[in-house]
Amino acid sequence: MARPITLFTGQWADLPFEEVARLASSWGYDGLEIACWGDHLDVRRAAEDSAYVQGRLDILEKYNLKVWTISNHLLGQAICDDPIDQRHEAILPAHIWGDGSPEGVRQRAAAEMATTARAARALGVDVVVGFTGSSIWKTVAMFPPVPAAMVEAGYRDFADRWNPILDVFDEVGVRFAHEVHPSEIAYDYWSTVATLEAIGHREAFGLNWDPSHFVWQDLDPVGFLWDFKDRIYHVDCKDAKRQVGNGRNGRMGSHLAWGDPRRGWDFVSTGHGDVPWEACFRMLNTIGYTGPISVEWEDAGMDRLVGAPEALNFVKTLAFDPPTAAFDAAFSS
Repeated sequence: MARPITLFTGQWADLPFEEVARLASSWGYDGLEIACWGDHLDVRRAAEDSAYVQGRLDILEKYNLKVWTISNHLLGQAICDDPIDQRHEAILPAHIWGDGSPEGVRQRAAAEMATTARAARALGVDVVVGFTGSSIWKTVAMFPPVPAAMVEAGYRDFADRWNPILDVFDEVGVRFAHEVHPSEIAYDYWSTVATLEAIGHREAFGLNWDPSHFVWQDLDPVGFLWDFKDRIYHVDCKDAKRQVGNGRNGRMGSHLAWGDPRRGWDFVSTGHGDVPWEACFRMLNTIGYTGPISVEWEDAGMDRLVGAPEALNFVKTLAFDPPTAAFDAAFSS
């Protein structure tokens, strides 16, 4: 099966695309999961300019890398979010933010996500990874009391905004892999069930499995793979470490910055946290996942130039292929 191991470039977007390609190649990565920000990928140019696309592919070829997925998390966040505020202005390009009118931001973001599907097709990529945003994440604390109708309206809003985008994904033969993540429409097990139901389980919409978001929510990342095995369109390897148990650190983070020891959990480089990686990779074998395994480096306490190559070696050690025959088959030969 020999699944390729890629590096997600989102946390490296301060560096030129070619420099990230050079680094990833020198460490031994097979390819990149290209982020659609920084100078890494301009989806409008990629959808319309074949010379621009060829330039990206030439850089990858120069460093013996390939691309299987592109990611547009920042844009996707603005499609359903309510409120739209200064946080979005900080992460969105100026042409999407415009005058900051919330509905205008949402509509421009939705249109460009459709363009992202066309950019992916131009690159020869079959999967776009990203976020959806959510109009009802703000109600997660359930107080003031949240009427069921308000939650139902949130899922309808998601479906109304994303179905036209997914029509374009279907048109060009690309699938969207939503990262199950707090602040999104699907952030845990049951909200994922509700999200898939809201869009009629259409095949254009699947999941990006990132187990770091399961750890601090006390969810089972292995069982999630089994239950949603037909929807696992992409895999990101990121880890998280729980820091609870002292009676002071809470799961909600206490509005504290990443790396603060008073947090109840933190993202850490792959292999340094509480994700049960061997069980996860064994389950990926069981469900027949053959796509890329993408290292997403996030660790406030480790230099990325140390973390990225170390994570690659960690994944290579555990992401073994399944056997070609049952171990007891020889007994009957």
